[in-house]
Amino acid sequence: MTVENIKDLLKTTEYDFLRKDENLGNKIILLTLGGSYAYGTDHEGSDVDIRGCAVNDKTQILTGEDFGQVVDVPTDTTVYSFNKLVTLLTSVNPNTIELLGNKPEHYLYLSPVGRELIDNAHLFLSKKACQSFGGYANQQLYRLNQKAARQLSQSQLEEHILKTLEFMQTDFVGKYSKFDSDQIHLYTDKAVQEGYDTEIFMDVKLTHYPLRDYCSMWNELQNTVKQYGKIGKRNEKAALHGKISKHMMHLIRLYMMCLDILEKEKIVTYRETEHDLLMSIRNGEFLDDHEQPTPEFFEMVDEYEKRLEYAKANTSLPDEPDYKAIREFRASVNEKIVKDY
Repeated sequence: MTVENIKDLLKTTEYDFLRKDENLGNKIILLTLGGSYAYGTDHEGSDVDIRGCAVNDKTQILTGEDFGQVVDVPTDTTVYSFNKLVTLLTSVNPNTIELLGNKPEHYLYLSPVGRELIDNAHLFLSKKACQSFGGYANQQLYRLNQKAARQLSQSQLEEHILKTLEFMQTDFVGKYSKFDSDQIHLYTDKAVQEGYDTEIFMDVKLTHYPLRDYCSMWNELQNTVKQYGKIGKRNEKAALHGKISKHMMHLIRLYMMCLDILEKEKIVTYRETEHDLLMSIRNGEFLDDHEQPTPEFFEMVDEYEKRLEYAKANTSLPDEPDYKAIREFRASVNEKIVKDY
């Protein structure tokens, strides 16, 4: 399906919510392609994913309310509020930072404020990409290991979960009240739980720390541990539908995007240079006769992980984004809306 075909699709009644929803309509500042069309990995029959952003209205801005996002499941469309999107971009969230690096022709609608957002994409780039992309990639790798011949032992699984939790913990900086790295220490040791060889332990040495921040952090960690139990069940279903190669492709794509951010300080969503490699993975060329990832694929993953570690140590990006500049940008946009409403 061509971009023009997709633009025509948006005019159909199926997408009337874009025009009729009280939080969308003329508040939309950006509509773009997501998923395989955005990455350049689409094929015949690929779903059309639409992603976008809409500014908050005057009342929401002045009262601190936020609609967050509008999701239409039948059309696989998600439109974020401006305020929520900026928050997600500040943590270099992979699902949203990619919206600022699409091909120009993949922006189906772009207002002057939407253009301003894309022009300020550099404000959001920082070493936080290592944690956000690394965390997503780590969970994707776990999904593959669950179905691969080299299935993880219980101890290996604990180490894998620990790695994800450490990615998350790094992201807590700037999100919650500050604490020193040794005040919340996660590690594995000989298990005390029956049926476990090793398990994750934590040492917490916080004093005079806001209870609500601690509860929020604890909930994030707890939910992630619970999610790992669900991932295995979801993966069984994915394998039955032949989707394991798609997970493999997206894992490598995450590494590619993160390396562009760290090495080139650029957001590159459309993978033109690596198209053939990604499609070969998607088409099952790295699956064995039992529909499992081949050793060659995991060797490729190891190489990308090494490159990522080197890029992380040598990038010129700052540890944290310029929060002041981001606040000023968000304030300027919201001020325009309040004055022009």
